[in-house]
Amino acid sequence: MTERIHTYTDQVVGQDGVVYTVHAYGMQTEAGTWNGWLVFEPERGGASLRTDRETTQPKRGDLEYWASGFEAIYLDGALARAVPA
Repeated sequence: MTERIHTYTDQVVGQDGVVYTVHAYGMQTEAGTWNGWLVFEPERGGASLRTDRETTQPKRGDLEYWASGFEAIYLDGALARAVPA
């Protein structure tokens, strides 16, 4: 089951000027580890953008720690990875 792990207070602005709220999500695998990714929700509605898996952590708490430590530059790069080519 997918779980929202963290919501960032800082918003991210795409190259097209769209403002996004960013959330970290995670899901436990059958092996018991946790995969994490980021979802960018446009402030004014529309389709959300999602990165591929950004990390795999051994425990949910480790995923929470991973999600809590991002600088704005990381979120900017993740948004660029989430935009379809």
